[in-house]
Amino acid sequence: MINIVLSIGFVFLFTGCFGPSVDHSDSVIVIDAGHGGHDTGATEAGKREKDLVLHITQKLYKEFRSEGYRVYMTRGSDHFLKLGQRTRIADKKDAQVFISIHANAIADRSRFDDVEGIETYYLQKTRDAKSQRIAARENASVLQGTDSLSQNVIVDSVLNGPKIIESHKLAIDVQRHMVKNLKSEFDKVKDGGVRSAPFYVLVGASRPSILVEVGYITNTKERKRLFDSDYQEEIVEGIVEGVGSYIDNRKKEINF
Repeated sequence: MINIVLSIGFVFLFTGCFGPSVDHSDSVIVIDAGHGGHDTGATEAGKREKDLVLHITQKLYKEFRSEGYRVYMTRGSDHFLKLGQRTRIADKKDAQVFISIHANAIADRSRFDDVEGIETYYLQKTRDAKSQRIAARENASVLQGTDSLSQNVIVDSVLNGPKIIESHKLAIDVQRHMVKNLKSEFDKVKDGGVRSAPFYVLVGASRPSILVEVGYITNTKERKRLFDSDYQEEIVEGIVEGVGSYIDNRKKEINF
């Protein structure tokens, strides 16, 4: 009898400490694996960006599902999507968050092992040369056939308003949790920070949207880590935790 009472008391204390599980069923997430099909993205030492980001988004899908979110992928296999297709699903599903996953690269081979770091971007014009170069590389495939005037009109049409502010908040939460998780398990993880850049894949979704550069495929150390399952899991868990933090704070702001 004493054992039963103790057991009941333990269960009460355990559930009381941690509380009931959070219900995320009202939150819709759309995740986008960059590139695909004929567009391999960055490549180095036989490793391809399109494969890496698909693996990560597949893990993200499972993790978001396990946390109770309603989640959709823009592509679940190796095929190319046009710019409009990548963001249309976010609007169609009325998502709270749109996340595009990419891997970074540089062209200067002499600096391959000098440049590394995990970075999170939100849509905004910038004078920062590094951000401009990264955006230009990622934009190249999705903007084929679009002249520069049309590109500027597209970006200018969405640069004002709450979407940019909320995207910045989302980027901060996701970056913070990714870096925290990675640093807890791996040495010398570089925090590339939250940055703004005119990524056109973030234009079409009329909701908070970010682009995550999970690391540099051209950096020997980082490339090895990026294709390591444990490293990918820390990235995935960090993104999910960051999104959860953002959504919880957003609900408090609007008294949801």
